[in-house]
Amino acid sequence: MATYLEFENGIKQIDEDIAGAKIKGDAHAVEILEKNLAKEISKTYKNLSEYQKLQLARHPDRPYALDYIRGLLKESYEVHGDRNFADDAAIVGYIGYLAGRKTMIIGEQKGRGTKNKIKRNFGMPHPEGYRKALRLAKMAEKFNLPILFLIDTPGAYPGIAAEERGQSEAIAKNLLELSRLNTQSVAVVIGEGGSGGALAIGVADRVAMMRYSVFSVISPEGCAAILWNDPSKQENATKAMKITADDLYGLKLIDAIVDEPLVGGHRDKESAIKALGDYFITSLKELDQLSDQERMDKRYEKILSIGAYEER
Repeated sequence: MATYLEFENGIKQIDEDIAGAKIKGDAHAVEILEKNLAKEISKTYKNLSEYQKLQLARHPDRPYALDYIRGLLKESYEVHGDRNFADDAAIVGYIGYLAGRKTMIIGEQKGRGTKNKIKRNFGMPHPEGYRKALRLAKMAEKFNLPILFLIDTPGAYPGIAAEERGQSEAIAKNLLELSRLNTQSVAVVIGEGGSGGALAIGVADRVAMMRYSVFSVISPEGCAAILWNDPSKQENATKAMKITADDLYGLKLIDAIVDEPLVGGHRDKESAIKALGDYFITSLKELDQLSDQERMDKRYEKILSIGAYEER
């Protein structure tokens, strides 16, 4: 069963009408209703608010990291563990062939269904998850493999055990090491990009966001609780924080917006997966034109430009 958000009620009604017409075998009604559906989709998705885009970024039917990995990689196999403490299931790493080129994909996986969500810790990695990601990135560097990072987390796990095992140190080390990693890298926010949990695998030669994704230093609920002592003001916080793909691209904090289907990845997974794959392949072709030193210099310049300001 598809999950519909509140602002998608018009689409839901037409979908139900189409299903009913198909059961009755009324082809003419189906044809008319499908035209109406296209109009309703266009009207709905071309006028989304920032908060509605946040809802889409968190949509339970949205493609997760493993959906992209399974859709993009051929002859793939999973690599486990940080070789220090444990294998964090919130971070997944696969080696395989993408468009004929051996590639490492490292992503944050939220999980579907209660059992799997618990296994994946709702996409909130522990320190061993980030150390696993760094180990795999270093492996890719050793064998000169390009890396695709898939960012999708509400944030790093804030539990006591995670703090005891060095959560902040693990994130900080990733920021340092990934900034000077000598291999081609592309990072894409596919859903939620939450705080340091996202940044820990978000340092790359190219950083992009899917059309309906968000990237923020804190969740809108957390922001509302701190600023107004009222988590229910999350809609106001979402608008004020400038966390959508359009916002971040306008602020020059990301390099591109991946043009997922207008209806969203949750309604058209295959097209979303193809769009991301095409962006990654195009990015690699551009990076292939640069020497290692040129690529590293451009990455360094990009990092330094973040947060630039002008005095008036």
